[in-house]
Amino acid sequence: MIIIEQDTMNDGEHPLYALKKALLPGACLMGLDLGTKTIGIAVSNRTLTIASPVQTISRTKFTADANKLLTLAEEYTVGGFVLGLPLNMDGSEGPRAQSTRAFARNLSQWEAPPLAFWDERLSTVAVTRTLIEANMSRRKRRDVVDKMAAAFILQGALDFLSRPRADA
Repeated sequence: MIIIEQDTMNDGEHPLYALKKALLPGACLMGLDLGTKTIGIAVSNRTLTIASPVQTISRTKFTADANKLLTLAEEYTVGGFVLGLPLNMDGSEGPRAQSTRAFARNLSQWEAPPLAFWDERLSTVAVTRTLIEANMSRRKRRDVVDKMAAAFILQGALDFLSRPRADA
């Protein structure tokens, strides 16, 4: 697997554009919201316009988590991962972002699709507010918030990819 990052791009291209170029025709993107206890998972449609929440998996050991992700990636014909990067509000990276990068580095040792990061600041907060406004109980929110946050992250990346490019 390749981790596509801004500092590895020679032409200044955004990593998501490089990720999209790497996709085979008809492949989807999988969005991941990596938490300490769970991983929220969402998948795009084949036209890369709509993100849908899929499931939340409970984290155990890295190997088991990676196997679950790669099994789902194969099932959904995933050609790339969009991993939410939990930046601090000032844009700096704290311990959670470092943990996310370590997860990506570990996953890069496997036969996995390429991966790009997407800023996930406030994604869980936004999803939680929406669920509260929909009068969803705390218990039900707990069951869906991570996969909904993954869909929120992935939808942000898809919306970015659908905008006209300034350099095109």
